[in-house]
Amino acid sequence: MSREEPESPEPEEAAGDGPVPSELSGDEPQGKDPDRYQRHPAPGEGENTPLGHRSSLYFASLGATIDGLQQQARDICNRVTESRQEDQTVLNSFRESLLLKVLKLAEQLEERLFRSYDSYNKLIEERLQELSEVLERVEGVQAELRCICCTIEAAYQDLCLQPEP
Repeated sequence: MSREEPESPEPEEAAGDGPVPSELSGDEPQGKDPDRYQRHPAPGEGENTPLGHRSSLYFASLGATIDGLQQQARDICNRVTESRQEDQTVLNSFRESLLLKVLKLAEQLEERLFRSYDSYNKLIEERLQELSEVLERVEGVQAELRCICCTIEAAYQDLCLQPEP
């Protein structure tokens, strides 16, 4: 797996604060005191200590690089957190919008149901009125039938009671 290189140097790296200090790369910054970056040997140290000087600069640079990476990681975490908060805000807004739309649709459905109920109620009332009229006629016919039955029964009894000639 290869590591992608950035297209352009970061502003900090361009200013000389990159992961490798300019002292190690061999480029001395202009206008700065070269003695500032050189370690002066302590009494009793040998003249050949460039490795100690370079290693301390390397570790200082490494520490700065690690600090920079830690800061970048914190920045990324902060951006992820902010992005999640924005997502949650969008989701809450969507939920509220959806709830309003569902509420409006439920109200429309309820209105349609009430209109339908009203229409069916009128139809049912008409049918019940017709049924009531039919039942009244049935009662009248039933009363007439009873009268006829009573008349037939009376006539039959009269016929049965008459002496035979």
